[in-house]
Amino acid sequence: MEPASLENLRVLYHSEDYIVVNKHWDIRIDSKMWYETQTVQRQLKHRFPELADPGTYYGFRFCHQLDFSTSGALCVALSKAAAGRAYRCFRDRLVSKAYLALVRGTVAEEKMTLDFAIGKNRTEGLTHMMCVEGTEGCDNPKPSQTVLTVLEYGSYDGDPVTKVLLQPLTGRTHQLRVHCSSVGHPIVGDYTYSLRTDSGPYRMMLHSYLLRIPLEHELIQVTTPDPFLPSLDPKWTPQHCVQTLESLVADILTRPLQGEAVGEGRRSSKEERRGFPEEREKHRDREQCVQWLCEWPLD
Repeated sequence: MEPASLENLRVLYHSEDYIVVNKHWDIRIDSKMWYETQTVQRQLKHRFPELADPGTYYGFRFCHQLDFSTSGALCVALSKAAAGRAYRCFRDRLVSKAYLALVRGTVAEEKMTLDFAIGKNRTEGLTHMMCVEGTEGCDNPKPSQTVLTVLEYGSYDGDPVTKVLLQPLTGRTHQLRVHCSSVGHPIVGDYTYSLRTDSGPYRMMLHSYLLRIPLEHELIQVTTPDPFLPSLDPKWTPQHCVQTLESLVADILTRPLQGEAVGEGRRSSKEERRGFPEEREKHRDREQCVQWLCEWPLD
């Protein structure tokens, strides 16, 4: 990918209600800071000025978040109603997402589920980070699960690394970065979760590869080009292929959706769902999320 600019926004999908773009690494989705001239929001306004909604702060409603350092598929709703429909898919766990990453070291297990609750780090000097339950200063950890599958073993700039596909089953802040770091395999180039030691690579090697949103009257399903290829970055040298990306993605797309299994055990009425304190808290979280999706995304 060439350096980010207002002109080089890459569109993967465009319908009447949604746009999916291939976000560049090291670019914010939006910003209130005048000096942040390179944001996805500004790219969208430059390419599609007629689609910007003056009724929102940023002009566009982002259906989910990608970190500043993460590249890949990012969905944008073009109306309040479209944002609400997308939100319901996320809420009901119908959305499939998969990320490519290069992680440090040799991952021993070819497939594992990382099941560590994630909370806010309240330790002085680390409050910009998240952490797993049990870490000193970890505040309000919430259940978090990620499926990690090994694709290839190799090296990056001479050091052993593993190319993996990461499937987040929950959506916590920095979830993939925290989970990989917690098992001793931090993402290559993750300056924050390497405690400012991994500064050599030109970017953090985390990329949103697959996004599938099964809306009632529209299926959004996109994959992006794989950015972690030797032809694009000669410092990455694959040595042993465990599973091809194409076969793994095909398998993911043929599995039952998460929401189908979750939905089987749901109570039938809203009153029953709100009957317990934990579920009332979840309902309040959902209401806050609806407001975020339908008005503007937070920093």
